[in-house]
Amino acid sequence: MMQAQKINANSDQSKAQTVYPILIVIGIAHLLNDALQSVVPALFPVLQNSMGLTFTQLGLIAFALNATSSLIQPIVGMYTDKKPSPYALPIGLTLSLFGIIGLALAPSFWIIMISVLFIGLGSAAFHPEGSRVAYMAAGNRRGLAQSIYQVGGNSGQALAPLMAAFILLPLGQIGALWFTLVAAAAVVLLLYIAAWYKQQVNKSKPVEKIVVHKKTMKHEKRLNENKRIIVFSISLLIFLVFARSWFHAGITNFYAFYAIENYGIPIADSQIYIFVFLGAGAIGTFFGGPLADRFGKRVVISLSMLGSAPLAILLPFVDPTFAYLLIAIIGFIILSSFSVTVVYAQELVPGRIGLVSGLIVGLAFGMGAIGSVALGVLADWIGLTNTIIFTVCLPLIGLLTFLLPSDQKVREMHN
Repeated sequence: MMQAQKINANSDQSKAQTVYPILIVIGIAHLLNDALQSVVPALFPVLQNSMGLTFTQLGLIAFALNATSSLIQPIVGMYTDKKPSPYALPIGLTLSLFGIIGLALAPSFWIIMISVLFIGLGSAAFHPEGSRVAYMAAGNRRGLAQSIYQVGGNSGQALAPLMAAFILLPLGQIGALWFTLVAAAAVVLLLYIAAWYKQQVNKSKPVEKIVVHKKTMKHEKRLNENKRIIVFSISLLIFLVFARSWFHAGITNFYAFYAIENYGIPIADSQIYIFVFLGAGAIGTFFGGPLADRFGKRVVISLSMLGSAPLAILLPFVDPTFAYLLIAIIGFIILSSFSVTVVYAQELVPGRIGLVSGLIVGLAFGMGAIGSVALGVLADWIGLTNTIIFTVCLPLIGLLTFLLPSDQKVREMHN
Protein backbone atom coordinates (compact mmCIF):
# COMPACT_ATOMS: atom_id res chain seq x y z
CA MET A 1 0.00 0.00 0.00
CA MET A 2 2.74 2.40 1.00
CA GLN A 3 4.73 1.60 -2.15
CA ALA A 4 1.66 2.09 -4.34
CA GLN A 5 0.99 5.52 -2.82
CA LYS A 6 4.60 6.51 -3.40
CA ILE A 7 4.41 5.44 -7.08
CA ASN A 8 1.17 7.39 -7.54
CA ALA A 9 2.69 10.51 -5.97
CA ASN A 10 5.70 10.32 -8.26
CA SER A 11 3.44 9.76 -11.25
CA ASP A 12 1.33 12.80 -10.35
CA GLN A 13 4.46 14.94 -10.07
CA SER A 14 5.76 13.79 -13.44
CA LYS A 15 2.41 14.60 -15.10
CA ALA A 16 2.06 18.01 -13.45
CA GLN A 17 1.77 20.83 -15.96
CA THR A 18 3.67 24.11 -15.70
CA VAL A 19 1.16 26.97 -15.44
CA TYR A 20 3.02 29.65 -17.38
CA PRO A 21 0.38 32.42 -17.18
CA ILE A 22 0.48 32.30 -13.37
CA LEU A 23 4.28 32.22 -13.37
CA ILE A 24 4.42 35.26 -15.65
CA VAL A 25 1.93 37.22 -13.53
CA ILE A 26 3.66 36.38 -10.22
CA GLY A 27 6.99 37.28 -11.87
CA ILE A 28 5.61 40.69 -12.88
CA ALA A 29 4.20 41.19 -9.38
CA HIS A 30 7.64 40.30 -7.99
CA LEU A 31 9.17 42.89 -10.32
CA LEU A 32 6.80 45.57 -9.03
CA ASN A 33 7.32 44.58 -5.38
CA ASP A 34 11.11 44.69 -5.63
CA ALA A 35 11.00 47.90 -7.67
CA LEU A 36 9.19 49.50 -4.72
CA GLN A 37 11.80 48.11 -2.35
CA SER A 38 14.54 49.46 -4.64
CA VAL A 39 13.20 52.99 -4.30
CA VAL A 40 15.00 53.12 -0.94
CA PRO A 41 18.63 52.61 -2.13
CA ALA A 42 17.81 54.63 -5.26
CA LEU A 43 17.05 57.58 -2.96
CA PHE A 44 20.42 57.34 -1.17
CA PRO A 45 22.26 59.98 -3.27
CA VAL A 46 19.24 62.31 -2.97
CA LEU A 47 18.99 61.86 0.80
CA GLN A 48 22.74 62.28 1.26
CA ASN A 49 22.62 65.64 -0.52
CA SER A 50 19.34 66.97 0.92
CA MET A 51 19.67 65.74 4.52
CA GLY A 52 23.44 65.37 4.81
CA LEU A 53 23.20 61.72 5.84
CA THR A 54 26.43 59.80 6.52
CA PHE A 55 27.31 56.43 5.02
CA THR A 56 26.52 54.89 8.42
CA GLN A 57 23.01 56.38 8.39
CA LEU A 58 22.46 55.14 4.85
CA GLY A 59 23.57 51.71 6.00
CA LEU A 60 21.09 51.87 8.88
CA ILE A 61 18.25 52.68 6.49
CA ALA A 62 19.18 49.67 4.33
CA PHE A 63 19.41 47.58 7.50
CA ALA A 64 15.94 48.66 8.69
CA LEU A 65 14.45 47.73 5.31
CA ASN A 66 16.11 44.36 4.86
CA ALA A 67 16.25 43.24 8.48
CA THR A 68 12.49 43.76 8.88
CA SER A 69 11.86 41.58 5.87
CA SER A 70 14.46 38.97 6.84
CA LEU A 71 13.31 38.45 10.41
CA ILE A 72 9.63 38.17 9.54
CA GLN A 73 9.77 36.13 6.33
CA PRO A 74 10.60 32.79 8.04
CA ILE A 75 7.78 33.42 10.55
CA VAL A 76 5.33 34.13 7.73
CA GLY A 77 6.60 31.01 5.92
CA MET A 78 6.11 28.78 8.98
CA TYR A 79 2.57 30.09 9.46
CA THR A 80 1.56 29.69 5.81
CA ASP A 81 3.02 26.15 5.67
CA LYS A 82 0.31 25.25 8.19
CA LYS A 83 -2.34 27.67 6.95
CA PRO A 84 -1.95 28.92 3.36
CA SER A 85 -2.86 32.61 3.12
CA PRO A 86 -3.52 33.71 -0.48
CA TYR A 87 -4.52 37.24 0.48
CA ALA A 88 -1.25 37.87 2.33
CA LEU A 89 0.07 38.83 -1.13
CA PRO A 90 -2.11 41.91 -1.83
CA ILE A 91 -2.08 42.87 1.86
CA GLY A 92 1.73 42.94 1.79
CA LEU A 93 1.80 45.27 -1.21
CA THR A 94 -0.72 47.56 0.50
CA LEU A 95 1.72 47.94 3.40
CA SER A 96 4.46 48.81 0.91
CA LEU A 97 2.16 51.44 -0.61
CA PHE A 98 1.87 53.16 2.78
CA GLY A 99 5.65 52.97 3.17
CA ILE A 100 6.25 54.64 -0.20
CA ILE A 101 3.92 57.52 0.71
CA GLY A 102 5.77 58.00 4.00
CA LEU A 103 9.15 57.87 2.27
CA ALA A 104 8.18 60.56 -0.23
CA LEU A 105 6.90 62.93 2.47
CA ALA A 106 9.36 62.15 5.29
CA PRO A 107 10.91 65.32 6.81
CA SER A 108 13.56 63.56 8.90
CA PHE A 109 15.82 60.52 9.19
CA TRP A 110 13.55 58.80 11.72
CA ILE A 111 10.39 59.15 9.61
CA ILE A 112 12.37 57.58 6.76
CA MET A 113 13.26 54.69 9.07
CA ILE A 114 9.59 54.12 10.00
CA SER A 115 8.55 54.28 6.34
CA VAL A 116 11.06 51.67 5.24
CA LEU A 117 9.82 49.39 8.04
CA PHE A 118 6.41 49.36 6.32
CA ILE A 119 8.07 48.50 3.00
CA GLY A 120 10.01 45.73 4.75
CA LEU A 121 6.82 44.32 6.29
CA GLY A 122 5.16 44.31 2.88
CA SER A 123 8.09 42.43 1.40
CA ALA A 124 8.03 39.92 4.27
CA ALA A 125 4.37 39.17 3.59
CA PHE A 126 4.89 38.86 -0.16
CA HIS A 127 8.00 36.73 -0.66
CA PRO A 128 7.22 33.39 1.07
CA GLU A 129 3.78 33.19 -0.52
CA GLY A 130 5.16 34.35 -3.86
CA SER A 131 7.67 31.47 -3.77
CA ARG A 132 4.86 29.08 -2.89
CA VAL A 133 2.80 30.25 -5.89
CA ALA A 134 5.82 29.66 -8.15
CA TYR A 135 6.26 26.18 -6.64
CA MET A 136 2.56 25.34 -7.10
CA ALA A 137 2.62 26.50 -10.74
CA ALA A 138 5.97 24.84 -11.54
CA GLY A 139 4.85 21.36 -12.52
CA ASN A 140 8.05 19.40 -13.19
CA ARG A 141 10.07 22.51 -14.17
CA ARG A 142 10.97 23.80 -10.71
CA GLY A 143 14.24 25.41 -11.72
CA LEU A 144 12.68 27.27 -14.64
CA ALA A 145 9.61 28.27 -12.60
CA GLN A 146 11.67 29.69 -9.77
CA SER A 147 13.84 31.52 -12.31
CA ILE A 148 10.79 33.18 -13.90
CA TYR A 149 9.64 34.25 -10.44
CA GLN A 150 13.04 35.44 -9.23
CA VAL A 151 14.01 37.19 -12.47
CA GLY A 152 11.02 39.43 -11.86
CA GLY A 153 12.46 40.45 -8.51
CA ASN A 154 15.95 40.99 -9.88
CA SER A 155 14.56 43.05 -12.75
CA GLY A 156 12.74 45.22 -10.23
CA GLN A 157 16.00 45.75 -8.36
CA ALA A 158 17.74 46.61 -11.62
CA LEU A 159 15.31 49.48 -12.12
CA ALA A 160 16.67 51.28 -9.03
CA PRO A 161 19.51 53.19 -10.77
CA LEU A 162 17.21 54.19 -13.64
CA MET A 163 14.65 55.41 -11.12
CA ALA A 164 17.38 57.44 -9.47
CA ALA A 165 18.67 58.89 -12.74
CA PHE A 166 15.36 59.75 -14.43
CA ILE A 167 12.83 60.25 -11.63
CA LEU A 168 14.32 60.74 -8.18
CA LEU A 169 17.29 62.95 -9.06
CA PRO A 170 15.25 65.41 -11.17
CA LEU A 171 12.20 65.43 -8.86
CA GLY A 172 13.87 64.81 -5.51
CA GLN A 173 12.39 62.91 -2.59
CA ILE A 174 8.79 63.81 -3.50
CA GLY A 175 9.27 61.93 -6.79
CA ALA A 176 8.81 58.68 -4.87
CA LEU A 177 5.06 59.41 -4.91
CA TRP A 178 4.99 58.24 -8.54
CA PHE A 179 5.65 54.72 -7.26
CA THR A 180 2.28 54.60 -5.52
CA LEU A 181 0.96 53.80 -9.02
CA VAL A 182 3.36 50.85 -9.17
CA ALA A 183 2.10 49.63 -5.79
CA ALA A 184 -1.54 49.92 -6.88
CA ALA A 185 -0.83 47.91 -10.05
CA ALA A 186 0.87 45.21 -7.98
CA VAL A 187 -2.11 44.96 -5.62
CA VAL A 188 -4.46 44.40 -8.59
CA LEU A 189 -2.23 41.64 -10.03
CA LEU A 190 -1.95 39.96 -6.66
CA LEU A 191 -5.71 39.92 -6.17
CA TYR A 192 -5.85 37.82 -9.37
CA ILE A 193 -3.05 35.55 -8.12
CA ALA A 194 -4.73 35.19 -4.71
CA ALA A 195 -7.97 34.01 -6.37
CA TRP A 196 -6.06 31.31 -8.34
CA TYR A 197 -4.07 30.33 -5.25
CA LYS A 198 -7.29 29.95 -3.25
CA GLN A 199 -8.72 27.66 -5.93
CA GLN A 200 -5.64 25.43 -5.77
CA VAL A 201 -5.92 25.20 -1.99
CA ASN A 202 -9.59 24.24 -2.24
CA LYS A 203 -8.83 21.59 -4.88
CA SER A 204 -6.07 19.95 -2.89
CA LYS A 205 -7.00 16.89 -0.88
CA PRO A 206 -5.62 16.14 2.59
CA VAL A 207 -2.66 13.82 2.40
CA GLU A 208 -3.16 10.65 4.39
CA LYS A 209 -0.51 10.28 7.02
CA ILE A 210 1.21 6.93 7.17
CA VAL A 211 2.57 5.97 10.58
CA VAL A 212 5.21 3.29 10.80
CA HIS A 213 5.27 1.83 14.29
CA LYS A 214 8.37 -0.31 13.95
CA LYS A 215 11.64 0.80 12.42
CA THR A 216 14.81 -1.16 12.13
CA MET A 217 17.93 0.19 13.78
CA LYS A 218 19.49 0.54 10.34
CA HIS A 219 16.60 2.73 9.18
CA GLU A 220 16.78 4.87 12.35
CA LYS A 221 20.51 5.36 11.83
CA ARG A 222 19.95 6.45 8.23
CA LEU A 223 17.22 8.92 9.27
CA ASN A 224 19.50 10.48 11.90
CA GLU A 225 22.37 10.73 9.43
CA ASN A 226 20.14 12.37 6.82
CA LYS A 227 18.85 14.83 9.41
CA ARG A 228 22.41 15.88 10.28
CA ILE A 229 23.25 16.35 6.59
CA ILE A 230 20.12 18.44 6.01
CA VAL A 231 20.71 20.69 9.04
CA PHE A 232 24.37 21.19 8.06
CA SER A 233 23.50 21.85 4.41
CA ILE A 234 20.76 24.38 5.18
CA SER A 235 23.07 26.18 7.64
CA LEU A 236 25.89 26.29 5.08
CA LEU A 237 23.50 27.43 2.34
CA ILE A 238 22.29 30.29 4.54
CA PHE A 239 25.91 31.33 5.18
CA LEU A 240 26.72 31.25 1.45
CA VAL A 241 23.69 33.37 0.59
CA PHE A 242 24.66 35.65 3.48
CA ALA A 243 28.12 36.16 1.92
CA ARG A 244 26.64 36.71 -1.54
CA SER A 245 24.26 39.26 -0.01
CA TRP A 246 27.16 41.20 1.53
CA PHE A 247 28.73 41.36 -1.93
CA HIS A 248 25.41 42.43 -3.46
CA ALA A 249 24.96 45.12 -0.76
CA GLY A 250 28.49 46.43 -1.32
CA ILE A 251 27.99 46.80 -5.07
CA THR A 252 24.43 48.17 -5.09
CA ASN A 253 24.80 50.54 -2.13
CA PHE A 254 28.38 51.80 -2.42
CA TYR A 255 29.89 51.14 -5.88
CA ALA A 256 28.13 54.22 -7.29
CA PHE A 257 29.92 56.36 -4.70
CA TYR A 258 33.19 54.60 -5.57
CA ALA A 259 32.67 55.40 -9.27
CA ILE A 260 31.93 59.06 -8.48
CA GLU A 261 35.04 59.34 -6.30
CA ASN A 262 37.49 57.43 -8.51
CA TYR A 263 36.21 58.09 -12.03
CA GLY A 264 35.06 61.69 -11.49
CA ILE A 265 31.62 61.08 -13.03
CA PRO A 266 28.25 62.65 -12.04
CA ILE A 267 25.68 60.84 -9.89
CA ALA A 268 23.39 59.98 -12.82
CA ASP A 269 26.24 58.31 -14.75
CA SER A 270 27.35 56.34 -11.70
CA GLN A 271 23.90 54.75 -11.47
CA ILE A 272 24.41 53.13 -14.87
CA TYR A 273 27.01 50.77 -13.35
CA ILE A 274 24.43 49.54 -10.85
CA PHE A 275 21.81 49.14 -13.58
CA VAL A 276 24.26 47.10 -15.69
CA PHE A 277 25.15 44.87 -12.71
CA LEU A 278 21.52 44.23 -11.74
CA GLY A 279 20.26 43.98 -15.32
CA ALA A 280 22.87 41.37 -16.21
CA GLY A 281 22.07 39.66 -12.91
CA ALA A 282 18.40 39.42 -13.87
CA ILE A 283 19.38 37.71 -17.13
CA GLY A 284 21.69 35.38 -15.20
CA THR A 285 18.88 34.56 -12.79
CA PHE A 286 16.64 33.52 -15.68
CA PHE A 287 19.24 31.21 -17.25
CA GLY A 288 20.38 29.78 -13.91
CA GLY A 289 17.18 27.77 -13.34
CA PRO A 290 17.15 25.88 -16.67
CA LEU A 291 20.91 25.25 -16.38
CA ALA A 292 20.35 23.80 -12.90
CA ASP A 293 17.54 21.57 -14.22
CA ARG A 294 20.03 20.18 -16.72
CA PHE A 295 23.42 20.16 -14.96
CA GLY A 296 22.51 20.13 -11.27
CA LYS A 297 21.81 22.75 -8.66
CA ARG A 298 25.00 22.39 -6.64
CA VAL A 299 27.07 22.78 -9.83
CA VAL A 300 25.38 26.08 -10.68
CA ILE A 301 25.66 27.37 -7.10
CA SER A 302 29.40 26.57 -7.04
CA LEU A 303 30.16 28.07 -10.45
CA SER A 304 28.18 31.23 -9.74
CA MET A 305 30.42 32.21 -6.83
CA LEU A 306 33.77 30.78 -7.87
CA GLY A 307 33.35 31.85 -11.50
CA SER A 308 32.68 35.44 -10.50
CA ALA A 309 35.44 35.65 -7.85
CA PRO A 310 38.49 36.40 -10.06
CA LEU A 311 36.55 38.95 -12.13
CA ALA A 312 35.21 40.66 -9.01
CA ILE A 313 38.73 41.01 -7.60
CA LEU A 314 39.78 42.82 -10.81
CA LEU A 315 36.87 45.28 -10.70
CA PRO A 316 38.45 48.05 -8.53
CA PHE A 317 41.59 48.13 -10.70
CA VAL A 318 40.15 48.60 -14.20
CA ASP A 319 39.36 51.80 -16.12
CA PRO A 320 35.77 53.16 -16.14
CA THR A 321 34.98 51.88 -19.65
CA PHE A 322 36.12 48.28 -19.04
CA ALA A 323 34.30 48.36 -15.69
CA TYR A 324 30.95 48.36 -17.55
CA LEU A 325 31.75 45.04 -19.25
CA LEU A 326 33.30 43.50 -16.15
CA ILE A 327 30.47 44.40 -13.79
CA ALA A 328 27.95 43.00 -16.30
CA ILE A 329 29.73 39.63 -16.47
CA ILE A 330 30.05 39.53 -12.67
CA GLY A 331 26.34 40.28 -12.23
CA PHE A 332 25.33 37.60 -14.73
CA ILE A 333 27.48 34.90 -13.13
CA ILE A 334 26.99 35.55 -9.42
CA LEU A 335 23.21 36.03 -9.62
CA SER A 336 22.69 32.98 -11.84
CA SER A 337 22.31 30.94 -8.64
CA PHE A 338 19.76 33.30 -7.04
CA SER A 339 16.73 31.12 -7.84
CA VAL A 340 18.72 27.89 -7.78
CA THR A 341 19.57 28.19 -4.07
CA VAL A 342 15.84 28.45 -3.28
CA VAL A 343 14.96 25.29 -5.26
CA TYR A 344 17.95 23.41 -3.80
CA ALA A 345 16.81 24.30 -0.27
CA GLN A 346 13.19 23.33 -1.07
CA GLU A 347 14.38 19.90 -2.20
CA LEU A 348 16.52 19.52 0.93
CA VAL A 349 13.44 20.10 3.10
CA PRO A 350 10.40 19.03 1.04
CA GLY A 351 6.99 20.00 2.38
CA ARG A 352 8.23 23.17 4.09
CA ILE A 353 8.13 25.53 1.12
CA GLY A 354 7.17 28.65 3.08
CA LEU A 355 9.74 28.17 5.84
CA VAL A 356 12.58 27.33 3.45
CA SER A 357 11.74 30.22 1.13
CA GLY A 358 11.60 32.53 4.15
CA LEU A 359 15.01 31.33 5.32
CA ILE A 360 16.78 31.57 1.96
CA VAL A 361 15.06 34.53 0.32
CA GLY A 362 14.28 36.31 3.56
CA LEU A 363 16.59 35.53 6.46
CA ALA A 364 19.79 34.70 4.59
CA PHE A 365 19.41 37.40 1.94
CA GLY A 366 18.10 39.90 4.47
CA MET A 367 21.01 39.21 6.78
CA GLY A 368 22.99 40.95 4.08
CA ALA A 369 21.45 44.07 5.57
CA ILE A 370 23.98 43.67 8.35
CA GLY A 371 26.52 43.97 5.56
CA SER A 372 25.01 47.31 4.56
CA VAL A 373 25.62 48.68 8.04
CA ALA A 374 29.04 47.06 8.39
CA LEU A 375 30.19 48.25 4.98
CA GLY A 376 28.87 51.74 5.68
CA VAL A 377 30.82 51.89 8.93
CA LEU A 378 33.86 50.43 7.16
CA ALA A 379 33.62 53.08 4.42
CA ASP A 380 33.54 55.87 7.02
CA TRP A 381 36.48 54.24 8.85
CA ILE A 382 38.96 52.98 6.23
CA GLY A 383 37.67 54.73 3.10
CA LEU A 384 35.50 53.78 0.17
CA THR A 385 38.22 52.23 -2.00
CA ASN A 386 39.41 49.81 0.69
CA THR A 387 35.81 48.86 1.44
CA ILE A 388 35.15 48.00 -2.21
CA ILE A 389 38.36 45.91 -2.28
CA PHE A 390 37.09 43.99 0.76
CA THR A 391 33.68 43.53 -0.90
CA VAL A 392 35.01 42.04 -4.14
CA CYS A 393 36.88 39.32 -2.22
CA LEU A 394 33.65 37.90 -0.72
CA PRO A 395 32.80 35.51 -3.62
CA LEU A 396 35.88 33.46 -2.65
CA ILE A 397 33.74 32.06 0.19
CA GLY A 398 32.13 30.01 -2.59
CA LEU A 399 34.85 27.41 -2.01
CA LEU A 400 32.57 26.11 0.75
CA THR A 401 29.98 25.00 -1.83
CA PHE A 402 31.97 21.78 -2.31
CA LEU A 403 30.78 20.74 1.17
CA LEU A 404 27.14 20.68 0.01
CA PRO A 405 25.64 17.28 -0.92
CA SER A 406 25.18 16.60 -4.62
CA ASP A 407 21.74 16.68 -6.22
CA GLN A 408 21.81 12.88 -6.47
CA LYS A 409 22.59 12.60 -2.74
CA VAL A 410 19.63 14.87 -1.92
CA ARG A 411 17.32 12.68 -4.00
CA GLU A 412 18.63 9.52 -2.33
CA MET A 413 18.02 10.95 1.14
CA HIS A 414 14.32 11.46 0.40
CA ASN A 415 13.66 8.14 -1.35
